[in-house]
Amino acid sequence: MTRALVLFAHPCPESFSAALHGRVVEVLERRGWEVDDCDLNAEGFSPVLTEAERRGYHDVASNRGPVAPHVERLLAAQALVLVFPVWNFGFPAILKGYFDRVFLPGVSFRMEEGRVKPNLTHVRKLAAVTTYGGTRMRAFLAGDPPRHVVKRAVWHVTGPEKMRYLALYDMNRATQAKRSAFLDRVSREMEAL
Repeated sequence: MTRALVLFAHPCPESFSAALHGRVVEVLERRGWEVDDCDLNAEGFSPVLTEAERRGYHDVASNRGPVAPHVERLLAAQALVLVFPVWNFGFPAILKGYFDRVFLPGVSFRMEEGRVKPNLTHVRKLAAVTTYGGTRMRAFLAGDPPRHVVKRAVWHVTGPEKMRYLALYDMNRATQAKRSAFLDRVSREMEAL
């Protein structure tokens, strides 16, 4: 059985992101996967990297203390699925804060001779499900940081066998038909992950 950590980052339960989150969890559970459903907002995750945490960031023996439960959940995952909206061409602060506070030295990577080495190699499947208010071209012109972080940085520390980045662009003008089609695409992709 595959164990998936689903990280959800949207504060509103009536949002389209919440519908995407629900669909991801539903499909993975239907496949028989064990799903650790982490709704960062509902769980009250604090995205703020404190002064003390930053000062102790490279102390592998103690750096995970403030976020130990989240580290344990990440280390138990064989699949990581991120569900989030893109706001201002970036992650919601709560998800960016998760990366800052949980993707620590000794957790997501290790330093060897000044080089970053992957440390989440037990994560064999990686996916992101997201929406952008603007068009694909606007995201491209802005550098599309979320896509690059997932497909380069998170991919690097995991080295997954399968990786998917599913994005609905131009959400601000998306019709019901377009949203429904994207939900169906997410279902298909989660079936194949």
